[in-house]
Amino acid sequence: MTFNIEEFQNRFKERAEAVKNRPMPPIGGDERLAFIKQAEKDYQDYMIISDSEFEITEEFLVFKYKLDS
Repeated sequence: MTFNIEEFQNRFKERAEAVKNRPMPPIGGDERLAFIKQAEKDYQDYMIISDSEFEITEEFLVFKYKLDS
């Protein structure tokens, strides 16, 4: 099996979109706020990976993400 970085990043982009389009479960109050906060973190994390530049060295896959994007 070979590693395809573009497919990998595309999967993370798909996950980010899934989080963004995830329906809100029937919860309220503090649980609702916690759900929204977690969804925002999940979306951000997935987008960072999908939008990163990458470099493959001898032993490492290195992601580079410009922090002011």
